[in-house]
Amino acid sequence: MTLPLNANDPCAVIEADRAHVWHHLIQHKPFETVDPKIIVEGKGLRVWDIAGKEHIDGVSGGVWTVNVGYGRERIADAVRDQLVKLNFFAGAQGSIPGARFAEALVAKMPGMSRVYYANSGSEANEKGFKMIRQIAHKRHGGRKNKILYRERDYHGTTIACLSAGGQEERNMQYGPMTPAFVPVPHCLEYRAQWDLSGEEYGQRAADAIEEVILREGPDTVGGLCLEPVTAGGGVIPPPPGYWPRVQEICRKYDVLLMIDEVVCGVGRTGTWFGYQNYGIEPDIVTMAKGVASGYAAISCCVTTEAVFEMFKDDPDDPLNYFRDISTFGGCTAGPAAALENMAIIEEEGLLENTVAMGERVIANLEALSDKHAVIGDVRGKGLFCGAELVADRATKEPMDEGRVKAVVADCMQQGVIIGCTNRSVPGFNNTLCLSPPLIATADDIDAITGAIDGALSRVMA
Repeated sequence: MTLPLNANDPCAVIEADRAHVWHHLIQHKPFETVDPKIIVEGKGLRVWDIAGKEHIDGVSGGVWTVNVGYGRERIADAVRDQLVKLNFFAGAQGSIPGARFAEALVAKMPGMSRVYYANSGSEANEKGFKMIRQIAHKRHGGRKNKILYRERDYHGTTIACLSAGGQEERNMQYGPMTPAFVPVPHCLEYRAQWDLSGEEYGQRAADAIEEVILREGPDTVGGLCLEPVTAGGGVIPPPPGYWPRVQEICRKYDVLLMIDEVVCGVGRTGTWFGYQNYGIEPDIVTMAKGVASGYAAISCCVTTEAVFEMFKDDPDDPLNYFRDISTFGGCTAGPAAALENMAIIEEEGLLENTVAMGERVIANLEALSDKHAVIGDVRGKGLFCGAELVADRATKEPMDEGRVKAVVADCMQQGVIIGCTNRSVPGFNNTLCLSPPLIATADDIDAITGAIDGALSRVMA
């Protein structure tokens, strides 16, 4: 007979976790001799583990999610009140928080008008892919069905999303992949494929997309899905000249531009959405993580009215509407939490803080690069920053992934949680990733980068 778990007994909790929980993105063999880490409480920018140790969270919940920080009672209260009133009804019907948040959201996204609710970033991207594919059948005889994606970008964990992802190590052992997803070159100037720099490099990287379209046949390419800033592939802001040329190419060949804002959305880059830094006008925008800062599960696939209108046809035709459902897109907690999350960002000036603190992160990392030759490149946008580590700055030989992870582990020992590219791009899992909550202060930033300084001094000695 299994006895009820005593939540006040840390050893019992650890053993229950060890015996029954299948954790994400981690090999469990070490747990036979090492305890799994269990986080029990969070407040502001800090979290505490089950042993009572305090940590500064430099990655917003580990996966770029808790944008407004921990312990926000007003969000929890809004969710509680909504759940008591109406917790769920299938998305074929409407709800008050669903209508209110959709209205508030598109007000932040000029040119966009329709919100399709789901419950994860992967699912939101699946919706966008299905829209592009169905439009190919409705408008182009099924031929314009190919979807382009970029090397190093990541769009989710389902088989179709992995098929649209440019991180080979995430795809290994899950093939065969879904057909008609086609890669285009990355745009990381530090790892330039052409002997160009600045705007010339940016335009050339965009021109490479046109070359793929022409190779595949413009009449077969229906969509292009890109992150505004590549996230897990190395924190890669686009070079100047890149995005305007991408927009031009999409319009030239009637290719729907789908922007994956799952990481960058809702303030992470210092604007409501990452694409808004670059003056582009997408057709489809997906988002998830920061939409409700992790206080409830929610994702959105947002489209222009023009895309929406393509699905409004003769109601007597049983196949012409968007035949899709997300069960938990009908949960009302998500939009209720998202409304409060958005209000907090506005009321506390967190977009402005993100810009200022992001500049501080970059300045601190650049100062560290003067001290530590293993920092080959510093890059970022807002509170989404990276430092690429190299074994040799002259040759740009990537630092061994094990040593990069050792830097992360050293910071953890210091009570500072940072991230790194992790088993994604073969040979290039060498970038430290920083994405603290948007509430971060100058002292918080200095503590995070100070921990990196100490870790580099020890690990690379």
